[in-house]
Amino acid sequence: MITSFANPRVAQAFVDYMQTQGVVLTIQHHDTSDVWLADESQAGRVRDELARFQQNPEDPRYLAASWQSGQVNSGLHYRRYPFFATLRERAGPVTLIVALLCVLVFILMSTLGDQMVMVWLAWPFDPSLRFDLWRYFSHALMHFSVMHILFNLLWWWYIGGAIEKRLGSGKLIVITLISALLSGYVQHKFSGPWFGGLSGVVYALMGYAWLRGERDPQSGVYLPRGLIAFSLIWLIAGWFDLFGMSIANGAHVTGLAVGLAMAFVDTRKRT
Repeated sequence: MITSFANPRVAQAFVDYMQTQGVVLTIQHHDTSDVWLADESQAGRVRDELARFQQNPEDPRYLAASWQSGQVNSGLHYRRYPFFATLRERAGPVTLIVALLCVLVFILMSTLGDQMVMVWLAWPFDPSLRFDLWRYFSHALMHFSVMHILFNLLWWWYIGGAIEKRLGSGKLIVITLISALLSGYVQHKFSGPWFGGLSGVVYALMGYAWLRGERDPQSGVYLPRGLIAFSLIWLIAGWFDLFGMSIANGAHVTGLAVGLAMAFVDTRKRT
């Protein structure tokens, strides 16, 4: 046995390269990928090549060797990730239920018309509706275009699913309800009751995940700094109407502030 690799693809790259050099190696896949040599007289040459390979396994010549000598029956297998299985793997029940509700509401809006559905679900637009408690949250379920709902549900699944998986459904429910209520209240003050979308909640999740990751890395919840920078650029661009479309800027800013505040409270005892 020459060596063992934890990554089977790396092992295959080395074997393929050595085949182009006239040396036949084989791989036995167990917990690791063990590389074996039958002709012991070539052991010194193989070990010299292995040392060079380990210094830069991503050298183009090794990739070229796999194209030249690699076989489809090499025994190297990759795990498949079916679409719906991937969705379930990264999302808990609350994440999936809210996403499904958004899709169902979008279908209703597409078939019955935006106005009819908004009369049912919009922020209370008349004093007589102030005791319809669902309205303070259901506005987050309404979306007005395919791009609108896809953009929001992608972020909801990516961040909300991670929070639910690592911190529990209860934490995601609390963030969602508080951010929907407060972002809706502020947006109502800005533009009146005729608005909708999950983006206020999404911004809360962004703010929460980023600050929680910065202050409490052990929680497993985080948002890369590049993504939080992107969200801030998007927020500023929307505020100055650079996209030329109606954007709920009040809900976005409020949601982000809510998420940051909740993450700060949850990590105030962390070092």
